[in-house]
Formats: sequence, C-alpha cells, structure tokens
Amino acid sequence: MKTQDRPLDEDDLAMADLAEVADWTQLAGPDSAAAGPAVVRAIVERVTAATDWQPWPLEPGEEIEPTTASWGFTTRRGITMVVFDGLVFADARNSGWSAYGLGPDDMAEAEAGLDAHWPDHLALARKHFGEPDYVGDESSPTFRDEWAQRAGADRRHLAVWRRPGAQIQLFSDKPTSDPLTTAVGVNYAVYLD
Repeated sequence: MKTQDRPLDEDDLAMADLAEVADWTQLAGPDSAAAGPAVVRAIVERVTAATDWQPWPLEPGEEIEPTTASWGFTTRRGITMVVFDGLVFADARNSGWSAYGLGPDDMAEAEAGLDAHWPDHLALARKHFGEPDYVGDESSPTFRDEWAQRAGADRRHLAVWRRPGAQIQLFSDKPTSDPLTTAVGVNYAVYLD
C-alpha cells in the first residue's frame, strides 16, 4: 500500500467555492441518463447563470462527444469543478490523504489512515458549511441506513449538510478485501436534488 498525504489547501479553496452557492436548485438538471452536446450546453447555461464559474472552452474544431454527460468549470479561486445534471465535485487531486495500491492484507492499515485523517477533513468542512445535519461512521451498527437507505453502504465515515436543492456530503471510502478496494481517501461531493 502506498499513501499520499498533502495539505488541505486545495480542499479549503474548493469548499469555499461550494459554500458560496446559496441555491443549488438552479444548477440541477433533469434526472436522466442523457448525454451529448445538448446536455452539456444546458449544464453550461445553468451553471454560468447561477455562479461566476467559467466553463472550459472548446478548442477550435473540438466538438462535444455524444457520450459526454458533464462539463468542467474553473472557479475564481482556480479550482476545477466537474458538473453533471445531478452531481458537482471538485477535482482537487493535490489535497488530503489517500492510499492506493491496496492489497488484501492492507485493509486495517487503510482504515487506520482514514480514521486518523477524517477529523481534519470534517473540521475543514465545518469551517465552510457549519454544523452538519448528520455525522456518522461504521462503528454504529445502523450506519448503513442512518442518513438514508444505503447511504453508508460503501462509506467508512459520512457527514451531510442540507442545502436548498442539494446535499453536500463528506465521506471516506470503505476499504474491503472482497471485492478488493485498491484506493481509498476522504472525498466530498454535492448531490443535486
């Protein structure tokens, strides 16, 4: 197992960007599996109308693929946000703790790493989002369904903040040996209603 442990600076900026969105209903698209240029154009229109995020430009001659269901945006803090009709997440690859290259015998060490780093991530999220509506972890026998049905099924930790039109979720992955989890970390995303 290998680990990466970087400062939370990029997550700090990304959470500040997410915290500035007061009403997520304006960003949500239809609940479908649609993809293609019309979906991307609709995402760009909604996001640019509701935020100051700048959409990635198309290169000359570049076309949106028919399978594309999301688009990237750059915030004024320089963070990349990836937006789908029902999901927004920060592409903050250079921030926080993660473990990768896990083998079947690495689960206990991965769990210990997640447990050790979860409090710092949760404190940072509280700084930007306030007190969560829910916080739990798999030490609770009812964790899997405490927040919502199966919400904790593949999580080790979970914190949720309700916002108009969305839930902001901070979570850690649950490492398992069967099926083998090869990478874990602490992540966050906005699930649009």
